[in-house]
Amino acid sequence: MKRKPTSSKRKNTGAIKSKKAVRDGITFASSLEAYCYDQLKESGLDFQYEGESFTVLPSFKYEGMYLKSTSGKKELVDYTGKAVRAITYKPDFVSHKHKFIIETKGFVPSNHSFPLRWKLFLKYLHENGMSDYSVFLPKNRAQVDDVINRLK
Repeated sequence: MKRKPTSSKRKNTGAIKSKKAVRDGITFASSLEAYCYDQLKESGLDFQYEGESFTVLPSFKYEGMYLKSTSGKKELVDYTGKAVRAITYKPDFVSHKHKFIIETKGFVPSNHSFPLRWKLFLKYLHENGMSDYSVFLPKNRAQVDDVINRLK
């Protein structure tokens, strides 16, 4: 009985490489971001591209015993009392005038930190009196078109 040869190809589990695009001297992380920029600009709506960063979890110090592994060290390193960095979030497009936030996301792999950061951002908006902002997470051009039509 002959066995079928097994494939030696591994699934790519690394980061997704988006195709960068340039518009008006701005380098966008993906063609979807650039498309959204073009549509927003054409619509005449006031907006900023990556113009604002939100601190969704402030920096703090953990005073209990905190030992962690670091690259290049065999032993655990003592991080007790050291600052834990803040978690910030910078949406793609923000308009305070029209009260909207747009984050364009194509494929989001399951091991990516985005879903957690996004939930923290939504909680930040809720707790900081920004629940009246419309928040959009389009994943393709048709959804971007829908967002723009809703904003007009």
